[in-house]
Amino acid sequence: MSTSPGTHTPEGPRSASGTPNLPPGLADTFTSLVPDGRTQLREGYADVGDVKLHYVEAGDGPLIVLLHGFPEFWFGWRLQISPLAAAGFRVVAPDMRGYNLSSRPAGVAPYAVDKLADDVCGLIRERGAESALLVGHDWGGTAAWATAMNHPEVVDRMAILDAAHPRALQKGLRNPRQLLRSWYFFFFALPGLPERVVRAGHWRFFRRFVRDARPAYSPEEIDRYVEAWSQPGAASAMINYYRCSVRESQKKAAAAIRPISAPTLLIWGELDRYLGPGVREPDPSDVPGLDRIERLPNASHWVHHDEPERVNQLLIDFFAPAHPTQQRPTSTT
Repeated sequence: MSTSPGTHTPEGPRSASGTPNLPPGLADTFTSLVPDGRTQLREGYADVGDVKLHYVEAGDGPLIVLLHGFPEFWFGWRLQISPLAAAGFRVVAPDMRGYNLSSRPAGVAPYAVDKLADDVCGLIRERGAESALLVGHDWGGTAAWATAMNHPEVVDRMAILDAAHPRALQKGLRNPRQLLRSWYFFFFALPGLPERVVRAGHWRFFRRFVRDARPAYSPEEIDRYVEAWSQPGAASAMINYYRCSVRESQKKAAAAIRPISAPTLLIWGELDRYLGPGVREPDPSDVPGLDRIERLPNASHWVHHDEPERVNQLLIDFFAPAHPTQQRPTSTT
């Protein structure tokens, strides 16, 4: 693992691996980004196979890995990092490959879901653990599902936020209503045009993509996202997740599905505009370790932003068996 703290500019120099070279001081900047302003964030880069994953880390104890979705980056977990660290966990929130300060391999094939799962497995081992607790939202949830299927030995428990199980999503996309909700999957599969569209109007497409968050993201938060989206090559890398997914044969994807025995918690924002009710419950045979499904009626797709206190308490309670001596805070929701 190599660390390179510092403030950076989007057009700064890059290493041969595609990772920005950063001057000193960024750890202090990161610490100021979490709401309490006190949680000390450590940051660095993990060498994981063919990529370097940038991450931030806080706390000590059982390892929790937070996997963000589209179009976020580690900052999407800003409301979870401090509470989980305070509850006695070591929290690692990476930028997934292609995002923000992590490496951006060229082409579409490097963004296959198996690669994402390998990244998660490699990150856990690189951070000195044999296994971890996983939390995944959106594409991070897809990566968590795949990790639990491909590398079950590294997943102790898993919480999925607004991310359909792959078989449920495959079935759902046969329904015209879900197909309409997921129109952007197929738009992003087009060559070239999506990159031009998302950059137009100061990233208007991405800003509209998160518009249903409750409360709305603040201008300062949007500025952080714009900075991440503006990293050279980031737009293509983010879109390549979808290109790779659409190009993969459904038969091959279905054959890769294996039962998940790890205890699993699903959290859904009932106002999710992108994933409808028809994809929210996995087949029991696919997730025999399913603990329960928590539905938050007033939350959107951005459930961890909309109802952070409730989500944080659900996570702390669900992960408590990994940390039996911790004093769990009383829920305020």
